[in-house]
Amino acid sequence: MRVVIFNQKGGVGKTTTALNLAAALTLRELPVLLIDLDPQAHLSSIRGGASSEMAASIYSFYYENRPLPELEVDWPGIGRLIPAHTELIKVDSAFGKGPNILNKLNRGLSECENGRTVIVDCCPFLGVLSLNAVFAADRILVPVSSDFLSMRGAMQIERTLKAVEPVLKKRVERRYLLTRFDRRRNMCFDVQAQLREQFGDELCRTTISENVAVAEAPAMNRDIFTHAANSKGAQDYMALLEELVATNFLSVSQSA
Repeated sequence: MRVVIFNQKGGVGKTTTALNLAAALTLRELPVLLIDLDPQAHLSSIRGGASSEMAASIYSFYYENRPLPELEVDWPGIGRLIPAHTELIKVDSAFGKGPNILNKLNRGLSECENGRTVIVDCCPFLGVLSLNAVFAADRILVPVSSDFLSMRGAMQIERTLKAVEPVLKKRVERRYLLTRFDRRRNMCFDVQAQLREQFGDELCRTTISENVAVAEAPAMNRDIFTHAANSKGAQDYMALLEELVATNFLSVSQSA
């Protein structure tokens, strides 16, 4: 199963969610492949130790047609990673937006899924890379920071996804996830209520709390479970996994 973590707005916990959802799956002994499709390469930098060469990143999948399985590196405690490179930023200008490039990731993943849950950390803007991810997705998870500007961004995401549905010829199932949720702030509950009205059951009931441990972990090259297993952040991300499985958004049987 392919899960794309996507938002056109930065700073909403996209990479953190990709990392910690992968870690939660691994704790349940389910195999995971992470793909860093963001030229900022934040996910790759959290792993650390990955080659800085373009040829060892997903860049070479696009520019040299290297098979995705050749680009995988091990990530102890997480699974496997296909790292990004800053030169990915050139994909849009190099290839345009024809059907062949838009379906490239979709075709490439058929060679390397192998029963794993594939989690794609998308770039925070709409272009060839993010459309590649959307075209390849079985599910889309949209982290939304608990503020009004992010809420507006979520509405834009929904419009974007609806706009590509005629091309996809299907509706990709999605969930919206509130992050940086502070129960001391009425604004967070106001945003939650408005998103619930807009998206109904597509808004996750689980929220990711504003939590120091969640913010600290990536800086220490760790997921939340390795960094602070008993923290509220770890509890939230495990609750998210349980909710996504219980609602059949994630099918763990396909990953076994």
